[in-house]
Amino acid sequence: MPAPPRQPPAGAATRLRRRYGGCVTGTAAERPFGEHVPSLEAASAGLAHADTTAEALRVIIDAGRTLVPNADLVSVTIRTDDGTFDTAAASEPLAVRLDELQYRLQEGPCVLASRRGGLGVFTSADVETDPLISSWGPAAAEHRVRSVLSVGLYAHQDPPRVGAVNFMSFARGGLDTADRDVAVVLAAHTAAVLEVRAEADAAAGLDANLRDALRNRDIIGQAKGILVEREGIDEDMAFALLRSVSQRMNVKLSEIARTITTRRSDL
Repeated sequence: MPAPPRQPPAGAATRLRRRYGGCVTGTAAERPFGEHVPSLEAASAGLAHADTTAEALRVIIDAGRTLVPNADLVSVTIRTDDGTFDTAAASEPLAVRLDELQYRLQEGPCVLASRRGGLGVFTSADVETDPLISSWGPAAAEHRVRSVLSVGLYAHQDPPRVGAVNFMSFARGGLDTADRDVAVVLAAHTAAVLEVRAEADAAAGLDANLRDALRNRDIIGQAKGILVEREGIDEDMAFALLRSVSQRMNVKLSEIARTITTRRSDL
């Protein structure tokens, strides 16, 4: 009897963050949607070789369609800072349209999953008759979607969550036999990808701010030196003069300083 597929050990999401944090060059995420990702282990390897967030999310989508085989549509939705939602990745344009319908109605599987405690799982075997999605469900059924499974990101996080991974099937009860543990692990991988990207963006922003602050400090220092020489005042008075002009003109102090240094160099 062949050995059962290996499942990721406890703490897999943490290790994934560490591996993904040092991306290496690779093209694993350039596969067409639906090409088989044979296991969670292979999905983790694909994530480790993804160069961008978009490539990593594409690996998630491919894995979702393979590991939840009755899922005809897969998407990843993200809740933005103002509470609205956006589709970060999807297997088909139809998934995006049905997600956007949820956002407009403020009702649907991803909306409910993002608001639930515990593992944040929402499932419906027949969306057309489900009272919890009474507006979205019949509309989805018109597009052949009959059953859904959504898992909120960050298991056990207090709602509202930052998003969800969504699976849709064209068959009633089509996701009844789906392995929810696999879906939860995929949601954990998705959360790890987004966390790493947020940390990278924050680090890039901090680095840019530091560089800007250093540039401004140098410019302000030069402008103070010019005023000290030209007006016969000390550095404190020069800085006070710069600040006073900045406040009166409602222009950043660094811009006032840049103007002074530029005009000095033009003389």
